[in-house]
Amino acid sequence: MKILVTGAKGFAGRNLVENLKNIRDGKNRTRPELLIDEIFEYDIDSTFEELDEYCSKADFVFNLAGVNRPKEAAEFMQGNFGFAGKLLETLKKHGNRCRVMLSSSLQATLIGRYDGEYGRSKLAGENLFFDYAKETGAEVLVYRFPNLFGKWCRPNYNSAVATFCSNIANDLPIQVNDRSTQLELLYIDDLVEEMFDALEGRAHHCGYDGLDPVPDADGKFCFVPVTHKVTLGEIVDLLDNFRNQPKTLVMPEIPKGSFAGKLYSTYLSYLPKDKTIFDLDMKCDARGSFTELLKTAGCGQFSVNISKPGITKGEHWHNTKWEFFIVVSGHGLIQERKIGSDEVIEFEVSGDRIQAVHMLPGYTHNIINLSGSENLVTVMWANEQFDAQHPDTFGEKVVKNG
Repeated sequence: MKILVTGAKGFAGRNLVENLKNIRDGKNRTRPELLIDEIFEYDIDSTFEELDEYCSKADFVFNLAGVNRPKEAAEFMQGNFGFAGKLLETLKKHGNRCRVMLSSSLQATLIGRYDGEYGRSKLAGENLFFDYAKETGAEVLVYRFPNLFGKWCRPNYNSAVATFCSNIANDLPIQVNDRSTQLELLYIDDLVEEMFDALEGRAHHCGYDGLDPVPDADGKFCFVPVTHKVTLGEIVDLLDNFRNQPKTLVMPEIPKGSFAGKLYSTYLSYLPKDKTIFDLDMKCDARGSFTELLKTAGCGQFSVNISKPGITKGEHWHNTKWEFFIVVSGHGLIQERKIGSDEVIEFEVSGDRIQAVHMLPGYTHNIINLSGSENLVTVMWANEQFDAQHPDTFGEKVVKNG
């Protein structure tokens, strides 16, 4: 399959093109039935001769080209409606009736605050595509996208999320006039997955009830079934948590497919070099070091312990807290003894065979570096964050009189 992407250097176009390349080059094997031979990239600096050639060869066209922030309002119609007309005329010239996708916008509904020149230009483009389908019999897939967000989106342009992410990542101020203002947001990876569905002939069709898509297999329009409705206040609060994570080490709840996860990924893509790396608080003494790595609201925390040769650490027990000790480098011995018992259970561990050992509640435990020359490096997980006011940690040697 040969695919033409117009607006290939824009936010949506760039993400789509790079992911089409992953399929073409065999890096993405999640769509085994999707075979891509060539990807034609067309953008504002391309020539009409290139467009002409691409239209003669394409098996599918993604028309993502458009104007969002022109200097003059008249440029909306020229950039959105005008180019769409040129594209379709070029396809007709070559008798190419391949499927064509149009990137439109919810603003084409002209409902409420969407009643403007941009929306009118998008609506004109939609009607042009529908007329083209009637005239030629070609299948057109018209998508009315809500606000888009994700990596590579241009800040201070037409995306509040991109602007907020970029400014907060770079310690610049943001302005929120009304925290209760709700946005419908479409994540770029969800858009790309829907484009893959469209390529495979499985586009999601719909009609519209005002601004809301209504799934309908025979619907005139197409839509991406996964979007998120969130307020500006919710977005800003999440971004504040993300910004503070290197200080608090607390990773917020991020369920699979959640808006929080998608926003975090977007935020990270705007981090400057100096914030991509940050120091952790290593607590060092003559025995080695202990460093907290990551905390979670409901699933405890991760730490790394480094013990110098011959050193024993631990020698304490917990009522309720439990832990995993995972030696990743070096050679050590873990000992545990149930409180009130004399029986000691032992586990010889090594970075050559990585294993997880439970530190059992009600068992005093330690870890001993058996090496005479190498450090023992242990990744530790506890089921709860350390609370200095209620540490649930009580000193007692594992080996009595040891």
